[in-house]
Amino acid sequence: MNLTLADIFAAQNTIAGIAADTPLVPSPFMSAQCGQEFLLKLEIAQPIGAFKLRGAVNAIANLAEEVAGVTCCSTGNHGRGVAFAAAQRGMRAVVCMSSMVPKAKVDGIRALGAEVHIAGTSQDDAQSESLRLCETDGLAEISPFDDPFVIAGQGTIGLELLAARPDLEAILVPLSGGGLAGGIALAAKTIRPDIRVIGISMDRGAAMHESIRAGHPVEVTEVESLADSLGGGIGMDNRLSFSLCRDYLDETVLVSEEEIYSAMQTLYYEDRIVAEGGSVVGLAAMLAGKLPSFSGPVATVVTGRNLDMSVFTRIVNGEDVTLGDTVVRGKPYGA
Repeated sequence: MNLTLADIFAAQNTIAGIAADTPLVPSPFMSAQCGQEFLLKLEIAQPIGAFKLRGAVNAIANLAEEVAGVTCCSTGNHGRGVAFAAAQRGMRAVVCMSSMVPKAKVDGIRALGAEVHIAGTSQDDAQSESLRLCETDGLAEISPFDDPFVIAGQGTIGLELLAARPDLEAILVPLSGGGLAGGIALAAKTIRPDIRVIGISMDRGAAMHESIRAGHPVEVTEVESLADSLGGGIGMDNRLSFSLCRDYLDETVLVSEEEIYSAMQTLYYEDRIVAEGGSVVGLAAMLAGKLPSFSGPVATVVTGRNLDMSVFTRIVNGEDVTLGDTVVRGKPYGA
């Protein structure tokens, strides 16, 4: 399926009244760092606390009436979106997750009424379990990023950004499987070909970044990260999101765990916002000086707030955080 701007406008109509048209607010502190107006698209204001609701609602709304239930693999927020959207239609939902996913995200999905299957230690393992359920239980799979209706749903963020601020010079988008980045870039660049769209990920296990560099989907080793929502592969048989990101993103940028840690502190202390590590990579790249200079307004998508609050508390208090065999050394904000 070739996605077009018309598909994204159709998704906007489909998700209206369920997924929110979220606030776009200025960050005075980040504006001073950027040298231009810096805006935050607050997807944390969605009913499930993350942007993933958009794609999940659109995908499930487009399923045939006879479909009895849905399944997906998820690092957390896609599962919440699928659980919420399935509950709206009275459908069974089974979310498959690896043991790498934080317990807080697993518990949040169960609280929305979905079943959770823990399978293996990677997104690939969770994906295999989801495919198995399609065969054994007759469920329809909702891909977290490589589904046309999911991508169109996420792309509605691009429509909202340009409707609110048609003068944007650049959009900074967290980059994982590419559904969000690909959808936003397709929408924004079709409307405004001169706008810059930059995908940003963590520097360990950045599957889409490495795939674009290689010219084809590649496998990466999945490791624990403060940006856990950006983990996982893009699928070796990727149909849509890889080509969208390859063709529409102007560049991709990587940030370290220490830079993500610092950005989480910054967003909390300067803007009083609680957000996941994967949500702050745009701020992290800006604060670390990894982005080009801009001559006009810049927006970044703050994608979700469904994080382990005990870890977040350690971060805002400047304490060390252990991620598997890696320790992110903490320091008090401003020190």
